[in-house]
Amino acid sequence: MTPSPPPATGSAAAAPSDPAAGLESPAFQRISESLAELADDSSVPRNIRRGAQSARDELAKPRVALDVRIASAVYVLDDLANDPNLPTHGRTAIWSIISSLESLQ
Repeated sequence: MTPSPPPATGSAAAAPSDPAAGLESPAFQRISESLAELADDSSVPRNIRRGAQSARDELAKPRVALDVRIASAVYVLDDLANDPNLPTHGRTAIWSIISSLESLQ
């Protein structure tokens, strides 16, 4: 019995036209986890937590092209970053997430 090759993982295994291709990459998963952490951070205002969840939801839309999902999430996060009630650590987290998203495009 010959061993079979390990299953392919990551976005390289998905077809380029697959709208969910970016969801499988480790970078995309880290961004999603960072948004989840921000959404669960009780030290930031509620509207920021809701916005982080909204950005995460935008990224998870399965039938939308990856570049459109990224642009939508960046738009939401950019709006949040300009909130005067946002603590410094939250603003830094949002800028970091935006930077990571822009590097995926």
